[in-house]
Amino acid sequence: MLTQDQEQVIDATAPLVAEHLETIAQRMYVLMFDRYPEVKPLFNQAHQADGGQPQVLAGAVLAYVQLRKEPEKVKETMATVVEKHVSLDIRPDQYPIVGECLMAAVAEVLGDAVTPEVADAWTALYNELAELLIEQEDQRYREFAERKGGWRGKRPFRIAEKTPESAVITSFVLAPQDGGPVADYQPGQFIGVRLVIDGEPVYRHYSLSGFPNGETYRLSIKRELQGQASRHFHDTLQVGDTLELLPPAGELVLDEGRSPVMLLSGGVGQTPMLSLARSALEKGRQVIYLHAAQERDQHAFGSELKELKDEYPQLLTSVILYERGMENEKVVRIGRIDRDLIAEYLPKGDVQCYFVGPQGFMSMVDQALDALNVPSESRHYEHFGPSQPLSVAS
Repeated sequence: MLTQDQEQVIDATAPLVAEHLETIAQRMYVLMFDRYPEVKPLFNQAHQADGGQPQVLAGAVLAYVQLRKEPEKVKETMATVVEKHVSLDIRPDQYPIVGECLMAAVAEVLGDAVTPEVADAWTALYNELAELLIEQEDQRYREFAERKGGWRGKRPFRIAEKTPESAVITSFVLAPQDGGPVADYQPGQFIGVRLVIDGEPVYRHYSLSGFPNGETYRLSIKRELQGQASRHFHDTLQVGDTLELLPPAGELVLDEGRSPVMLLSGGVGQTPMLSLARSALEKGRQVIYLHAAQERDQHAFGSELKELKDEYPQLLTSVILYERGMENEKVVRIGRIDRDLIAEYLPKGDVQCYFVGPQGFMSMVDQALDALNVPSESRHYEHFGPSQPLSVAS
């Protein structure tokens, strides 16, 4: 816990640190990768290049500065960080590395403003945040390891099936190499993956696109032209090959209510939606499923959605759009999901809305739902990469 003097120093210097925090975060990663190259595989370098990861770190530190005296709000705000860390098997001994490089970056960027008292106070603040995250992450690790079929750390899995779902998306069914059971997860969650590419470890996380069955996990991955891991999955990995999985994680899970559920997705953002839809339908909830693909050959899971429709004809309403297509396409519409379409299908009264897709898509959906008076607590979303404010469209 910070002393009263340290609290005063933090309050006095917080505006200066906040002003330069993104620059500090960018410099911190440079220092960390230079001093401790062994941690570099834990970070997607594409998100370093576009500034996404430094923005996330800066946002987390700033949020903690603002909320540190309200423990419950801190836990709620840091939940996304905890979930991402769990999917990467972040360990307590890695936190001092970040702390050392963060304070070195603070000293470089702020120069003479960093007196010994300032350095001491901000080091204490970081250590306090680290202790909170370590505690929350350890709780998540222990809880998952205690489940039937659970584990802690990395567990080897083999590719049991590899199935193209569209021109750009392929599904991989993964079975544990030891032949044992696998723990269930909450529909909508993602899972951490450790690959070895050209002799180097690479960590990523992907949505679990299947429904829990106690035996296998399914990942459905889009081949990105510049995606090191996704290209390795599509072009190199075959049935029988092995990789390692970390515990499932993520907050995009079905709420416990009984109100209708609207699921909106763009492109590969559909991957967590199928399991969310089935989970809601099994509970007898109305589901409105809106999905947009660029064109027919990029549309995945059409047959699975049809099976759900056949199974729950009175509960499931689905609308598929292609951005490009002919008028005789057997889809409801040619075009994009927009505010008018959302308004047309949005149930009256209480509704829970879940949306995933490109940043611009999620920003549009969030703004549309806000304009349609859907409260913020009823709007649920998740970024496949570093989290950004939905006001930042790309």
